[in-house]
Amino acid sequence: MQAIAVERGENRPVVVETERPEPATGEALVRTLRVGVDGTDHEVVGGSHGGPPEGDDHLVLGHEAVGVVEDPGGTRFSPGDIVVPTVRRPPNGENEYFARGEPDMAPEGEYHERGIVGKHGFMAEYFTSPEEHLVSIPESIAEIGFLVEPLSVAEKAMELATASRSSFTWEPESALVLGNGSLGLLTLAMLRERSEFDRLYCLGRRDRPDPTIEIIEDLGATYVDSRETPVSEVAAEHEPMDFVFEATGYAKHAFETIEALAPNGVGALLGVPEPWEFDIDGGALHKEFVLHNKALVGSVNSNVRHFEAAAETLADLPGWFFDSLVTGVYDLEEFAAAFDDDDTTIKTAVQFSAYEERR
Repeated sequence: MQAIAVERGENRPVVVETERPEPATGEALVRTLRVGVDGTDHEVVGGSHGGPPEGDDHLVLGHEAVGVVEDPGGTRFSPGDIVVPTVRRPPNGENEYFARGEPDMAPEGEYHERGIVGKHGFMAEYFTSPEEHLVSIPESIAEIGFLVEPLSVAEKAMELATASRSSFTWEPESALVLGNGSLGLLTLAMLRERSEFDRLYCLGRRDRPDPTIEIIEDLGATYVDSRETPVSEVAAEHEPMDFVFEATGYAKHAFETIEALAPNGVGALLGVPEPWEFDIDGGALHKEFVLHNKALVGSVNSNVRHFEAAAETLADLPGWFFDSLVTGVYDLEEFAAAFDDDDTTIKTAVQFSAYEERR
C-alpha cells in the first residue's frame, strides 16, 4: 500500500510503498478516509520535532485521521463504522497512565505518538489500532472527522481550565483566543457553542482582507490585531478576559495572558515555544495571581473522553464554518499541496479514499 512519510535525515514528505498492516488480536483494520495536516506535521517534516520508530529509516506521517472499519478483528466495532484514532501509545507495553485511560498525562518517555515520535502514523491507505484507541463518530461528520483530534485538544484545555475554577462559582462571559490558525479557529467555534460566553475575541497578525478574519467575524467574535493591541493591553483596550486560550507558541503570550485576565480568570497554554530568555516583572505577575485569584494551566494531547466531546461539538457546528476552514482536500497524487503553507491556507487534508454513505 502507499503511505506518506518523511525519511530519516530528509525534510520533505514523500510517497512510500509499505506492507498493508495485519491487525493483531484486539485490533481493527481501518481504511483511511482523510488525514489532516497541522503545524506539528511541518515540525516533524522539518526535523525539529519527533522522529521515526527505533530501527526504521522513515516515519509515516499523520496524527489527525478518520477512517472506516474494514475488519473489526473481534473488537466491538462493525464493518463500515466511522472511527477516529487517538494519538498516544505506550512505548514498551502498558504503563499506569494508559492503564488508567490517561495517556495524555504521561510524561515524556512514557509514550509514543503515532505520526510524530516513535510510531508510524495514519497517513496511509490502511492502519490498524487497538479498539481502546478508536472512537466512533457519527456518519454525518465522516468527511470532517480529521478535525476531531485537534478539537479534542481544545476540549481538554477547557476541561482543565474549568476544573481549576471548581472551588467557586465561575460564570465566565468573555474569552480571548490567541492565534487565528486552524486550532484557534476551531476553539473559537467551540466557545461559540457554549452559552456562557457572550463576548468572544481572537488575536492574530494578519491584514484585511483575510479569510481567517472573515471566519472570526462570521462567528460573531472581535478580531484583535496584536500589532496594534498586544495581549498585555487587551484588558484596557477591550475588556478583562474570563478565559484566555493560547495557541501561538509565542512565549511572551504566556505571561501577558496574566495581565489580560479578569479577576478569577484562567488561561490555558497550548503553544510550545522555542527556548527564549527575556525579562518579566515576576513580582507584579505573582501579585496578580494571588490578589486576583487568577490561574494558568498547561495542556497537551487529549484522551478518549475529549475525542468524544469533540465529535459532539463538531456535529453541532454550522456547515459554512467547515467550508471556510478547510481550504484544501487533496488526493494522494497531489498530496504535496496539502503541505503548502501560504496566506490562503487554513486547514488542509490528504484524502486516501472517498466516504460512501451506508444505505
